[in-house]
Amino acid sequence: MKKSVSALIINSFLITIIIGTLVLMLPFSAARGSLSTEDALFTAASAVTVTGLIVKDTAADFTPFGQVVILILLQIGGLGFMTFSTFGILLMGKSFSLTDKTIIENDFTSGRYKNVKDLVKKVVIMTFSMELLGAVVLYYQFTGLKGAHRVFAALFHSISAFCNAGFSIFSTSFEDYTSHWGINITLMVLIICGGIGFLVLNEIGMVIRKKIKRISRLSLHSKLVLITSGILIFLGFFVIFIEELLNKNNHLAFGEKILSSLFQSVTARTAGFNTINLNYLSFASIFIIILLMFIGASPGSTGGGIKTSSVGIVMAYFRSRLKGREKIYIFYRDISARNIEKAFMVIILSFLIVFISFLMLLTFESELKTDDLLFETVSAFATVGLSMGITSELSLMSKLVIIVTMFIGRIGPLTLLIALSKKETGANFKYPEEPIMIG
Repeated sequence: MKKSVSALIINSFLITIIIGTLVLMLPFSAARGSLSTEDALFTAASAVTVTGLIVKDTAADFTPFGQVVILILLQIGGLGFMTFSTFGILLMGKSFSLTDKTIIENDFTSGRYKNVKDLVKKVVIMTFSMELLGAVVLYYQFTGLKGAHRVFAALFHSISAFCNAGFSIFSTSFEDYTSHWGINITLMVLIICGGIGFLVLNEIGMVIRKKIKRISRLSLHSKLVLITSGILIFLGFFVIFIEELLNKNNHLAFGEKILSSLFQSVTARTAGFNTINLNYLSFASIFIIILLMFIGASPGSTGGGIKTSSVGIVMAYFRSRLKGREKIYIFYRDISARNIEKAFMVIILSFLIVFISFLMLLTFESELKTDDLLFETVSAFATVGLSMGITSELSLMSKLVIIVTMFIGRIGPLTLLIALSKKETGANFKYPEEPIMIG
């Protein structure tokens, strides 16, 4: 019986997490004796789902071998099992079902590119090229590091940034580089490139190579992603910056507040690095970060969340309804009812997943602060990795909840729904309509 792409993706994630767990439990993976099963499982799941939440300090509690294992796991997760699954199916000569084509099209092609195999090759080449370039740039900026550690730190953080993973081999993430403009900008560029999606990067590359003569000729998907991402980054930066100007607990200089506010706006979009201690931020800044985390990155990218395209379509829907228009369009292109329905489904399913996970954490962790638990839940679902510092304090049951939340957030609620749903019966009839009062 032929397996669907959705089932193949889920199985690939599970198998890799299990293998990663077993390897991380080896004595030479941990710096202070062997890891417990729960800590190894949590770390492997966080790496494969490119989340970045940690129960053990990556810098202090893992040997160089263990750090390399984490790097490989997050690279596999960041590059995406969609890539490997598609490759596998193509190599085995299997045909795609209608559902499989829908998943692949939604995550990679956006309907414009029909040769999936060529596009997947471009994804792999593009990923490794950008990560290598980022590593070179970071190497020349990590002037305080020496020798092999400098090389590994540059490579590790370049891959982690592009994969939007948030893992760091610095115990305080990038808090020591709060005022370093070069490192901050390099990381932000990698995060944004990894978060806007491979299709968008490919089209931008075509514009640079003049295969697409004008920016205006980008696909509707690319335009929507770029504009929505730009608006979210700017609004996030503006609100966080204003709030931190008024925050008496934030003692950074004016220029550092500008840079750190911009970095937090970018990294909240599923990257997970931080240049300042989040516990010193105002509640309003934390709220904005939670919102940015929930929205997340873009389809076909290394990030999670409900995705920028979903938000863009829903906003276009409300705009059209407020103006009394029947048709929903963006940039003079009609949006199909099917796309609108999927956008609403993703958002509603995501709210339900976050709500259930949050409710379970409240049940298991009654002594921890409610807002910290909400932050942790959204961070796990959106595969961000930012935390208020409570991850290591969670009980076993809460860690399992976070693991499941990270897993669902990475594969996507729609992919999970398709994998669990029953096959359509194909009945060809229609029930009579009857109105219901709304509002």
